[in-house]
Amino acid sequence: MNREVNLTKRVRIAGELRYCPVVLSANGRVKPDWVVVDGHEERHPEGAYYIDWREGPRRKRKSVGKDAAAAAAERFKREQILAAKNAGAEVVEEKADGTRLADAVDTYLARIKITRKPKTDAAYRAVLDKFLSVCRKQHVEQVDRDDLLKFAAHLRDVEELAPRTVWNKFALVVSFLKASGRRGLVHKEDWPRFVEEEPEVYEQEDLDAFFKACDADELCLFQFFLMTGMREQEVMHCEWSDVNLTRGVVTVRHKPEFGFVPKKYREREVPIPDKLVASLKKRKQKATNSLLFPNGDGQPNGHLLRYCKAVAKRAGLNPDDWWLHKFRSTFATTALRSGVDLATVQLWLGHSDIASTMRYLKPARSQAVREKVNAMFDERS
Repeated sequence: MNREVNLTKRVRIAGELRYCPVVLSANGRVKPDWVVVDGHEERHPEGAYYIDWREGPRRKRKSVGKDAAAAAAERFKREQILAAKNAGAEVVEEKADGTRLADAVDTYLARIKITRKPKTDAAYRAVLDKFLSVCRKQHVEQVDRDDLLKFAAHLRDVEELAPRTVWNKFALVVSFLKASGRRGLVHKEDWPRFVEEEPEVYEQEDLDAFFKACDADELCLFQFFLMTGMREQEVMHCEWSDVNLTRGVVTVRHKPEFGFVPKKYREREVPIPDKLVASLKKRKQKATNSLLFPNGDGQPNGHLLRYCKAVAKRAGLNPDDWWLHKFRSTFATTALRSGVDLATVQLWLGHSDIASTMRYLKPARSQAVREKVNAMFDERS
């Protein structure tokens, strides 16, 4: 029987998980966080250590945690077990303590990668890697309420994240633990608290200044954002086949050729005003690509936010106050103020619940409203 036991660390290299050999220091101890990648030593604080060995024709691998010294001790222990078996001794191995936390994370993320978009997969991975670094438990079965409370406190006090962000990350970890069979760990009062902020919208005078600074292509692009309420990824992947200029509608569809799936996997149709129809007709006459707003290589353009901030700067506006989702908020608020019913706006936005749409029921703050308020009390003074 082979007595050799390898110690590796599973780390992310160019977007892929790889088992890389550990680096030994001059005294023969494992150098924490250092691995050999394609012949070169690199520092990778993420990931967990693994030992692997052969028993007959079978290769076995076991997660041994995130601590380098503990992992080295596990390798030495396995070497002793193999030596004893080779000598013919009967060895009774310790019963496993359960599922390694790092293994449970890998299993969960593998499912997420199949069912979610790449950006979602990356976001989940970042949060769960952070949880692994904060939680010192080795097995899923050992995680308890205190571990979750400590994680929330770390995000709030050490990372100094916004309350809503803390809630989102906390909720993600709770979902992971539920999927791993650990339910009911936290009580209702344990959840981080946050104040639901009103969605920000653009005022008309700022939109006028912004659109005045646009060239023809930019004007069509940002009118499209404002007048459809579509998300950034939806605009990026919108094709001319999705636009019916005769009926004045645009459809959000699944685009397998680009790897794009609508949020919640819901396709929907949004009506567009005549003003945007006219702009799109002019643009279509010059179109040489299936996409409405492609990049220079004819692919979905991932720089639309940068374009937005550049226009804001030219217009003399603060670029920090301009982002793409704010056009969507403005669309929703404008529709509701104009008398469109909640259910219809919900459908246009692609929301799965009416509560998400109701957030855009904001009171008007225009100069006309100020004049009405003043008039209310001019008669009484």
